[in-house]
Amino acid sequence: MESLKQFKLFGGRTIKTGISVFFTALICGFFDLPIIFAVITAIVTIEHTAADSIKKAVVRFPASAIGALLATTFYSMFGKGALTFALAAMITIAVCHKLKLDDGILVATITATAMIPDFQDHHIVSFFTRLGTTSIGIIISTLVNFFLLPPNYSPMIYKNINDLYNHSSRLLERIISNTFAESKEKNRGIQRSYRQLTAHLERTYLLSSYQREEWKYHRHTKDELQAFQFSQKKIGALQQIAYHLGNLQYVRTEGSDFSDDEKELLLEITKDYVNVLQDPTHSISEDQFLRVDRLDHMFWKWKEQHVEKESHFRHHLPPQTILIYELLCFHDVLEELQNMSEKRKQMVRDCYMRENGMGKNK
Repeated sequence: MESLKQFKLFGGRTIKTGISVFFTALICGFFDLPIIFAVITAIVTIEHTAADSIKKAVVRFPASAIGALLATTFYSMFGKGALTFALAAMITIAVCHKLKLDDGILVATITATAMIPDFQDHHIVSFFTRLGTTSIGIIISTLVNFFLLPPNYSPMIYKNINDLYNHSSRLLERIISNTFAESKEKNRGIQRSYRQLTAHLERTYLLSSYQREEWKYHRHTKDELQAFQFSQKKIGALQQIAYHLGNLQYVRTEGSDFSDDEKELLLEITKDYVNVLQDPTHSISEDQFLRVDRLDHMFWKWKEQHVEKESHFRHHLPPQTILIYELLCFHDVLEELQNMSEKRKQMVRDCYMRENGMGKNK
């Protein structure tokens, strides 16, 4: 039952598509115009944001006009044959691409090919009829997308960020554990998990761009803006974390490369990092700072005893040193993340005190 409650059959974009189709069909039916062209156009022109709808509507109208004109021209020359369909589709795509109307290519091609089977005797009348019905679909879907159910991607962005930090913590633990494990995990599994992380991160970046575009046309509160800005900083930190995880997954070390004390320190620090990543406030304990100091000494000790004395190359760094260095860099990102979270917490506290009149007597 709980899973059924969480299952959503219709999203906002799906509902807006249905409403756009309904009003488009209603208007075309009222004026006795062919409905199918307008409905198809309304379906394919619903966008993620109102900003995209407006921008692409400006492109799709001239593109549709080009498609309708080319279809009329080829129909008058070759009739209702296979060659007409092929030429109308190819030339429409080529001309729209040449004129940089790429966002309108799909609508223009549909307009060009769909109107061929239903041409009337008067080609000019057919041209303006098809162009008019297509325009109705574009206009209705744009208006619906702008005024009705404006999308709010912020909850999805915040959920994605939380999932990404948890994913990062699991991946880090997996990479370091694999370093000291007797039976090594196949690298493909770790690399697959890393690709999933980066793909999820790119998707969150895309949702953030949608939200920024949407707020250009719809109101938002100061609190919403501040929360969104904080989320963008957390995404920036995630990008750095993903970078270090990407480096760590390719470090080739063995458990025997480190002493028992060094191995224990690395595993403890990994556990500390996992806790910070999974903690919503990203708080760093004093014990972690002490362990990172030990890790720093361990890095210089390794450099002195193993790199400078044993290496035949002046600037060669063995994988063990790279592993320690990446973990130190990882801590720097976590420290920045903790500072960001503390500033955000202080900002929320100050806003709450101002709204409730606290601090006036100070």
